[in-house]
Amino acid sequence: MKLQIAIDRVTLSKAEEMAKIFAGKTDIIEMGTSLIKDYGLFALKKLNEYKKDSLLLADLKTCDEGAYEFKQGYEQGFDILTVMGSSSRETLEKCYEVSQSYEKYMLIDLLECSMEKVHEIADFKNAIYCLHTSVDKSGDHNIIEEIQKFKQEFPQIQKICVAGGITLEVCKEVKKEDIQSVIVGSAITKSENMAEELMKFKEVVK
Repeated sequence: MKLQIAIDRVTLSKAEEMAKIFAGKTDIIEMGTSLIKDYGLFALKKLNEYKKDSLLLADLKTCDEGAYEFKQGYEQGFDILTVMGSSSRETLEKCYEVSQSYEKYMLIDLLECSMEKVHEIADFKNAIYCLHTSVDKSGDHNIIEEIQKFKQEFPQIQKICVAGGITLEVCKEVKKEDIQSVIVGSAITKSENMAEELMKFKEVVK
């Protein structure tokens, strides 16, 4: 299982500082949607200088103009870009075509997608499908049950990741489910010692 760390809701200089800490020590460094909206792809392009052998993800949350946004993201050096599963089939197809032509990765964010919708878009063989719990939602959810149910419903989907409220303890349980990657945000980025906390998660996922 791979570890993805999401950097969100910070200044550009803070994001740069975090990228230096995480570079080469995590599989994927994510530039969150708030950073994209605050600073744009051109400003964030500079973070490629620090990624070392980590992959760099831009959480575009594309929902339209798929080909244009994905071309721009890959041209700025990002390795993985995100598109909303709630988008039209045509938008997803355009994003996928571009990702394949650049030999890079597409992540489909399934936030608020119904099972019916997922069935319509479950055939992008090389895409990563993300089970995502909204930060705005309150209440408990059982991510392990969600993963197990999803895998039973969609055995053809081989690349699954999870995001939303992932703690160290949750990560230990998720590891048992044999998925592609786990996305961790504030559990690492808001800790007093990010490098130390990162190592704890690395120990779990390796």
